[in-house]
Amino acid sequence: LLIQKGAMGVFEGANLPVTTEGQEVLRAHRDVLYIPGKAANAGGVGVSGLEMSQNASRTYWKREKVDAMLKDMMAGIYQQMKDNAGEDGTLEEGCNRAGFLKV
Repeated sequence: LLIQKGAMGVFEGANLPVTTEGQEVLRAHRDVLYIPGKAANAGGVGVSGLEMSQNASRTYWKREKVDAMLKDMMAGIYQQMKDNAGEDGTLEEGCNRAGFLKV
């Protein structure tokens, strides 16, 4: 239905909310951008880590500094996905490869 309605991308908001069948449909439509939850949710996890670091060091960062660090973090994640996708791979494949290599 999403594809029929012209969706340009699907960004998971949880870990694996798209069924296996749904993933197959998304993979068959390579013009639809599909980002798994492990990448799409990384910003929230990253900011939580920044908050814990800030609390542990008893410091305070202005919103602009946290936003800048988040943007850098997400740009790095995107670049890892792109680099690991290769020329013919998808960002989903790049995300999975990058995650595998990290672990």
